[in-house]
Amino acid sequence: MALRIGSTAPDFTAQTTEGQIKFHDWIGDSWAILFSHPKDFTPVCTTELGYMAKLKPEFDKRNTKIIGLSVDPVENHSEWGKDIEETQGTAPNYPMIGDTDLNVAKLYDMLPADEDGSAEGRTPADNATVRAVFIIGPDKKIKAQLIYPMTSGRNFNEILRLLDSMQLTGKHTVATPVNWEPGDDIIIPPSVSDEEAKKKFPEGWKTLKSYLRVAKQPK
Repeated sequence: MALRIGSTAPDFTAQTTEGQIKFHDWIGDSWAILFSHPKDFTPVCTTELGYMAKLKPEFDKRNTKIIGLSVDPVENHSEWGKDIEETQGTAPNYPMIGDTDLNVAKLYDMLPADEDGSAEGRTPADNATVRAVFIIGPDKKIKAQLIYPMTSGRNFNEILRLLDSMQLTGKHTVATPVNWEPGDDIIIPPSVSDEEAKKKFPEGWKTLKSYLRVAKQPK
């Protein structure tokens, strides 16, 4: 099953470090970030899980739940959490899915649907493609997806920035330019006419080209 931006995020029931969840019910009316890992006790992922725990209050402010996944049993996740706290200063403070039957990895097209077996005996290299981030809206649609190699740590500050952009653009029908940060000027999309723009931006805007109009970020 190929997933694209706009696809409905596959629903599933799974065991996590915080008990069993049904994914869509767990998301509720929130945004959600699902980020996956090929195996427990892997070095790059250890740093990522600790940093994500430190960032959790920022995601909470944005009505966004975070959940991790690793192709290992939940019991292993709990042990791994001790290492994460020891080395990174913060233990995971969000649920971690135990994907021992590879079900979620297959549903989210991180492993082939016809992949045989279970987590037992698999190496990180076997699960190298289980290194993805999915940002999911309250409507349960995939808003963004990113895939990383095992050797490159993810930049979760960028994922937070991307979330800010998507929440802003979805609320105000605007777009954000290259390297945008909260508070920077935004772009008025070509789909918004000048007449509509006058209502949305009474202070006006700067027209660089007929298709490129720049205005202050709406509140």
